Amino acid sequence: MVGVRRGRVGARALAVVLALCAFQLGSLVAPAWACGCGAMVPGYRQHLAVGREESVVRWDGHREQIVMSLTVSGDAGRAAWIMPVPHRATVTLGDPALFGTLAAATAPVHRHRYHFWPHDGDWPLTSGDGFGGPPPGVGAAPSVNVVGRERLGPFDVARLTATDPAALGDWLTAHGFTLPASLPGALRPYVDQRWEYVAVRLVPKTADTALNGTLDPLHLAFAAEAPVYPMRLSRLARTPQSLGLYVLAAHRMEPGSAIGGDQPRVVYAGRLTAKSGALAQLLPGTPYLTAVDQEFPEPSRISGDHLLRRAPTDAAFQQVIYEDRLREVAGVPAWLLTVAGGLAVLVAVPVVRTAGRARRGPRAGRARE
Repeated sequence: MVGVRRGRVGARALAVVLALCAFQLGSLVAPAWACGCGAMVPGYRQHLAVGREESVVRWDGHREQIVMSLTVSGDAGRAAWIMPVPHRATVTLGDPALFGTLAAATAPVHRHRYHFWPHDGDWPLTSGDGFGGPPPGVGAAPSVNVVGRERLGPFDVARLTATDPAALGDWLTAHGFTLPASLPGALRPYVDQRWEYVAVRLVPKTADTALNGTLDPLHLAFAAEAPVYPMRLSRLARTPQSLGLYVLAAHRMEPGSAIGGDQPRVVYAGRLTAKSGALAQLLPGTPYLTAVDQEFPEPSRISGDHLLRRAPTDAAFQQVIYEDRLREVAGVPAWLLTVAGGLAVLVAVPVVRTAGRARRGPRAGRARE
């Protein structure tokens, strides 16, 4: 009996060890999903995460352009990226300087805001080790049809059509990439709407270099009856996603809904001018820029694509960051001068009264004589 029990215990222990090994192996084999507006598929046993996605959407009423820049991290030396588009797209390299120009144009305005009475951090209400400073400011066969293929810098771009989501899996598998089982289901709405796809292979300059940092932007252009920013595939991401969207149109624009993320925040709205550079090429006919930031703490809740619409007004908006400062006069806090002046008055009044009485006293005595 003892031997049988020992055998059962040993079998259970072996089962637990095998289960742990299987779990660890699965975590190594499964690709780390992170999506921008498309699906990012790293190579076998490699990990890739998209920490920040910035895109420019230009819509002139008939044609849409998307310039997209992804900031990635991980150990993947190669990856594939899939982006659905409503119509046949052309793909070129974008200008990295475009995002720097837009960031400068939409940067918050810093202004001073003065207060009379001292706040925490002002003398004498100092806190911490220092003596203040202002507080912080507030119907085809199930196979992929490659309609075009280009090599653009580090990108191998294929423009694809397919009526079966599994066809994209076949294409990726043929090119050495692992396709998660959840992707075909996520692609089904696009297949039903007869969208097409842009598939991109990201290849670093050398074989032993991982894909890290901000990638060169890609510039897509396609016909569009209404402006749309594809986001549905981002629901496959395993880490929180951050989106920065610059929308160029004839008027101020806004997302139709939050699509499962935090409420979109307009951080800039206004008309722009530019005489040269990548921004100047995009502005004719679409001079109004709306900049939107949005966070997706739980990407699995993303319910669809961003459908952009005209805002109720073209009211301009720019963020203002106030730096609180204590009002001073010649380097001295105004409140201190006020308090000191008040004390001086309080002291002076009795002195004046006493002096007046002293002057009146002798005169009154002589008058009585």
